[in-house]
Amino acid sequence: MTNKSDYRDAPFRDAEFMPVDLTVERSSDGTIVLHSSVPMPPHDPNLVAAIFGMAESQPDVLALAERGLNDGWEQLTYGQFQSKVRSAAQWIIDTLPRGRAFMVVSENSLDAAILNIACYCAGLIHTPVSPSFAMVPDPTRLRHVADLTNPAGVYVSGNPAFVTAVEHVIGANVPIITPQPDNFSRAATALSDIYDTETRNDVSESIAAINPQDICTYMMTSGSTGLPKVVTLTMAALAANTAQTYAAVGRAAGWDDVMLDWLPWHHAAGMSVLRSCLVFGGSLYIDAGKPLPGLIDTTIRNLTEIPITYFNNVPTGYAMLVEAMETDAALKRNFFSKMRLMLYGGAGLSQDVYDRLQAMAVEETGCRIHMTTGYGMTETVSGCLTIHYPTRKVGIGLPCPGVIMKLIPSDDRYEVRLKGPNLMSGYLNAPEKNAEAFDADGFYRTGDLARFVADDNLDEGLAFAGRLAEEFKLLNGGWVYGGELKAKLLSALTDDVLELVLCDANRPFLTAMIWARPGGADGAAERIADTIARFNAGPGGQSTTIRRFTLLDQPPSPAAHEVSDKGTINRRAVLKNRVDILDALYADSPSPAIHSVP
Repeated sequence: MTNKSDYRDAPFRDAEFMPVDLTVERSSDGTIVLHSSVPMPPHDPNLVAAIFGMAESQPDVLALAERGLNDGWEQLTYGQFQSKVRSAAQWIIDTLPRGRAFMVVSENSLDAAILNIACYCAGLIHTPVSPSFAMVPDPTRLRHVADLTNPAGVYVSGNPAFVTAVEHVIGANVPIITPQPDNFSRAATALSDIYDTETRNDVSESIAAINPQDICTYMMTSGSTGLPKVVTLTMAALAANTAQTYAAVGRAAGWDDVMLDWLPWHHAAGMSVLRSCLVFGGSLYIDAGKPLPGLIDTTIRNLTEIPITYFNNVPTGYAMLVEAMETDAALKRNFFSKMRLMLYGGAGLSQDVYDRLQAMAVEETGCRIHMTTGYGMTETVSGCLTIHYPTRKVGIGLPCPGVIMKLIPSDDRYEVRLKGPNLMSGYLNAPEKNAEAFDADGFYRTGDLARFVADDNLDEGLAFAGRLAEEFKLLNGGWVYGGELKAKLLSALTDDVLELVLCDANRPFLTAMIWARPGGADGAAERIADTIARFNAGPGGQSTTIRRFTLLDQPPSPAAHEVSDKGTINRRAVLKNRVDILDALYADSPSPAIHSVP
């Protein structure tokens, strides 16, 4: 394993960041309101005009690429991309009513990107949904979204796994567009026919008629506590978020350079990557990998082949990448050859993974690499807090330009609330949820908790300190700060554990379901027990003491909503689906599969 002790005095690699310049207001009740004094940068709220302007200025530059059937890269230049978008937009204008939803059931692909921008051009509401919604025996979530959004048309990729669900859910009068119309038992329009549409002045007139204050996209929340909510976002909000994040970190990241990303485009962060690349003229290689055992191999192969200046992943993805680089010199060399900025989101990054990553960066380049976060959520378009300053600590950073942050005291932490031009218009057809989502001053209640990295220097930014929804009481009335406790446990167990779920509310003590690292050495259970015992010896009492654990044989199931498309674990779904294991953890006479902590 790479020595972690020698990197801390190395300089950071050159990167251009927004300066830290905070305006801070404090109230007598302890509430803090802060925002960046750096103003919102000028930007075109008409995203289509911005993207087409980039295409016209560099028609021969690579815009997008994906692996083709022959395992090579199928590529589109900006000129080719714009031409296909115009043809698709013309077909939509000729066929579908403006202002209606257009549902997309697809993995990330060149075609999905083209249809996204074509929807904006033609005035349709782009509505991407998770492929997992169409890959389960009972497509309840797909039906729920279709009922709420009432799509005028649906694009379905060539994946035959989606056909049954789409045909059951989507009405016979709703046009289906697909690369493989023969997969369907009813009439469907071939995507190739749409690309053959001859364009007229209608497309340019439609783009000029765009009102950026109109809703242009419906995005789904994760639905971790029930059916997903439909978030309504204007083009102005999308454009504002793109400008905000570019001002804070985009110049450092090099979004006008070569990019490689796996985040799904039906998720806020993934869509932000696609949008930012097209607005600023970068070349995006679509990564079909995911931060899951086995699937990470695709990402590793791509990273070995394509040098990039900016990398984006969730903490579990970084943990697996670090492990791979520690035994793969070619991967490590190529990964750091151009790297200037690494971003993580979705959860807190463990200090151990951060240290190992930076130690390898110094080995390869003589410099540390800046690491930032994309803290945000679907309701704020995407990340709207970033670390845009050198730091040794992991955290969630400070607000981007235009974002106002309200911090409400909650014990020794703060509840996070946000406001800004990137905020959603609301949840679709959900007045009660909208009333709950915003406070009296119009701030969105994120449900997250944070602490300042240094109380005497707010410029150091904030650190994630848990989620209100992940906090629960034991039978003795003691509160368990679930998100914070899990992050600390994962950091302590990083050599042996990939993920874990804490158990459980209204029980006499804490237990855990654990996914050990694949291919771990013999004796993993004993080492995990010893590490947890040392962890239990720290401060915190019963609310941080793990008495028992079990190692799970089956990985988290995306189809059962145990793992999100961005690779994070849905604790409630895991506990609901594994009640037998939960009961076994609290049995009076536990089985051999249940390990007690000494």
